[in-house]
Amino acid sequence: MAPRLRGKWALGITPRNFTWILKEKLAVCERPGGVGDSHRRVRRQEEIIWLRENGFGCVISIISAPSNLHNYDELQLPYRHRAFNQENLDAYLKALYTELHELLNRNMRVLVHAEEVSDRIFGVMGGYIRWSGLVEEATQAIQVTERLAGRQLDPFAREVIMNAHKLR
Repeated sequence: MAPRLRGKWALGITPRNFTWILKEKLAVCERPGGVGDSHRRVRRQEEIIWLRENGFGCVISIISAPSNLHNYDELQLPYRHRAFNQENLDAYLKALYTELHELLNRNMRVLVHAEEVSDRIFGVMGGYIRWSGLVEEATQAIQVTERLAGRQLDPFAREVIMNAHKLR
């Protein structure tokens, strides 16, 4: 059973580096609770509560290790573990994009998280924007993704976006 909290903590706290990719539908953030020395168990719990209380129906973790995923179960938030696979990148992205598309078509609010909000996760999300047909032109999809990221993307992220349409 999820813990009963009162007062200002009842709604949790916004995850670090939370960014909407598709407003009110698809977002990214860093791993709840932080990474490495900055990881805090209490913060992780508060961030997961925030996700649950803000209507996220599924969290997709692309971190390699399944550590800390049991916390989603404890706080009654559905999740899926889809460890990033650069060795079979095209097959991985096609499966991930198909899954995201199905979840979003069911009007489910989805969060994707990695260890940190880096060019890798922005490239993957920019690829989804292009793959889904929301932005057809590669250069425009890169520009949109760079605006969301607040910075210029690295070559890996740009390449993912450039090639995403081939995965349909």
